[in-house]
Amino acid sequence: MAAAPASAGSGADRGRRAAATVAAWGGWGGRPRPANILLQLRQGQLTGRGLVRAVQFTETFLTERDKPSKWSGIPQLLLKLYATSHLHSDFVECQNILKEISPLLSMEAMAFVTEDRKLTQETTYPNTYIFDLFGGVDLLVEILMRPTISIRGQKLKISDEMSKDCLSILYNTCVCTEGVTKRLAEKNDFVIFLFTLMTSKKTFLQTATLIEDILGVKKEMIRLDEVPNLSSLVSNFDQQQLANFCRILAVTISEMDTGNDDKHTLLAKNAQQKKSLSLGPSAAEINQAALLSIPGFVERLCKLATRKVSESTGTASFLQELEEWYTWLDNALVLDALMRVANEESEHSQGASEENGLPHTSTRTQLPQSMKIMHEIMYKLEVLYVLCVLLMGRQRNQVGLSPTAQNGESGDITLKIQFLRLLQSFSDHHENKYLLLNNQELNELSAISLKANIPEVEAVLNTDRSLVCDGKRGLLTRLLQVMKKEPAESSFRFWQARAVESFLRGTTSYADQMFLLKRGLLEHILYCIVDSECKSRDVLQSYFDLLGELMKFNVDAFKRFNKYINTDAKFQVFLKQINSSLVDSNMLVRCVTLSLDRFENQVDMKVAEVLSECRLLAYISQVPTQMSFLFRLINIIHVQTLTQENVSCLNTSLVILMLARRKERLPLYLRLLQRMEHSKKYPGFLLNNFHNLLRFWQQHYLHKDKDSTCLENSSCISFSYWKETVSILLNPDRQSPSALVSYIEEPYMDIDRDFTEE
Repeated sequence: MAAAPASAGSGADRGRRAAATVAAWGGWGGRPRPANILLQLRQGQLTGRGLVRAVQFTETFLTERDKPSKWSGIPQLLLKLYATSHLHSDFVECQNILKEISPLLSMEAMAFVTEDRKLTQETTYPNTYIFDLFGGVDLLVEILMRPTISIRGQKLKISDEMSKDCLSILYNTCVCTEGVTKRLAEKNDFVIFLFTLMTSKKTFLQTATLIEDILGVKKEMIRLDEVPNLSSLVSNFDQQQLANFCRILAVTISEMDTGNDDKHTLLAKNAQQKKSLSLGPSAAEINQAALLSIPGFVERLCKLATRKVSESTGTASFLQELEEWYTWLDNALVLDALMRVANEESEHSQGASEENGLPHTSTRTQLPQSMKIMHEIMYKLEVLYVLCVLLMGRQRNQVGLSPTAQNGESGDITLKIQFLRLLQSFSDHHENKYLLLNNQELNELSAISLKANIPEVEAVLNTDRSLVCDGKRGLLTRLLQVMKKEPAESSFRFWQARAVESFLRGTTSYADQMFLLKRGLLEHILYCIVDSECKSRDVLQSYFDLLGELMKFNVDAFKRFNKYINTDAKFQVFLKQINSSLVDSNMLVRCVTLSLDRFENQVDMKVAEVLSECRLLAYISQVPTQMSFLFRLINIIHVQTLTQENVSCLNTSLVILMLARRKERLPLYLRLLQRMEHSKKYPGFLLNNFHNLLRFWQQHYLHKDKDSTCLENSSCISFSYWKETVSILLNPDRQSPSALVSYIEEPYMDIDRDFTEE
């Protein structure tokens, strides 16, 4: 009995199969144990040795064991598939076998994604698991890649329909069987090859969905410049294909390292940047460059992003329908069905559900309008995300983006937030930010500059007016209108304020400020901070940052502030909001401090009037107030906890000391800090911490041109003065009246600590 299963085949192959099969039987007197066989197959899969495929068993043996083991005939089908998929096959029989295998796996995958476990509970080992274990996944990869092999100078071909069946089976196996996706991700040549299958509309959706899943688990980011004919491939996509392709691009152009997160420490980010410099451009940066080199790519994304979302039949029915459907949103089979509904011109819209394993008799296949809307929203999110990443990348200046104001809005909050992130990225230091206005609004900016007798901003003069917003209002003005209608406690306000603030960020523009002041922005922000007494930290921070940019160096803004905050009670509420979290409000403190310094050096009746009347300027001008801010700003940050979010506290403390140095009061401020330390019973603690922070500041900013430019533009203080001030403070000479070490007593000196990521 023991030799019977090895009767097929001849020579060495027959001997190897016999030995492997006998080993799997585990010494049970010639009666194989299914569990042992599966264990041996799994071991072979992991090691690449021993039992790895159905072809290593005889058909007699597989037939005998199939029913009691509940393998659904899959191993026998794989045996036939192997025999009919050789290089010289015409693949007709091969495709018929795939048609038999497909429903065995697709129904199981559908049950899996819809959390209907009844189908999978009937067997100990799911069909997808058996399919993979007997070598089905590797065999399909080989079949799909046959066209890459040349025989006598001729390329082999397999039909789109057969490729589609292979891809669907692979995807279903990935969905249900753990580890399959990771194994496919390790086959880099296969992943690259998959991109070439997207040239066919028949196989595009299955291919795109499988690639997306594979890239989601791939340890190393794929390089798009290795994809054959990438430019031609993408250029030939229709708009629906391009929208879905953005799901893949979202993975390939985003840095895999999470160090870009604002919450991660600057120490960790600096270490990563040093490593990146030695390694050259990252894969994400290479991929961004590859995409931007494709003619018309960004323009096509803009058209997709600004396409109007279909109208819903009503909010109540919309939400009710979504509740049943939400678990299907990321499944390839459902995505395929959605795309067929969305693309009404498809030749194969009839019967598409049945082809892909969707139960055509189920009411679930009757896709409601809400799902079509959700599908449109989903792809818009991906398109907007890709545009955001490109705008924030190194090649941002190559992104020729032209925002277009559209009538009609989607009710989806996530889509709105992604759109606001795009606006924020577009406006932030970008020379084309004035495209957010229309022609009339650009003329208004020019008139403001003319009236104030100041030169127009060069970027305004260089704006291509053929690309600006059309309609009665530009996007920026529309955003302000929406912002004013938003509920006071809405977290959505954070993104709105960030988008507007990015328009003002950079070199201070009086005309930009006046444009927004005329539209009541300052009064609206103060209402939210003071009258509604906003409690959200994120929203408050975004408002303080926006208020700072809006008021900086602008006498008219301070007059408006004083007119609104016209009682001591209101002013105390405002101060309470500022002092409740300096991490959130420090940018406003910095802007007011800088404005005060400039106003004090101006001889102008209007400025003198504001200085004498404005409560906020009077409050900031007091040395005890400045010292209180300075002490707390230094005390709440440490080198090991510095992030992109709170490093502004360090720079605000430096601004206060730089302005003191200008007035030759730097030693006074350091002496007062020393006294405050002693009064808190922590001698040396604050100044040692500040010394370490300044050492880190030198390491961080002296090698990053972009950051230094931002500091210079936002403060109107030359970066050389920043560097000089830090050097003076770090002077090791204890006799220097402006050196920190002069105010740290010897027993408490602790200034040579190494910076390490803890």
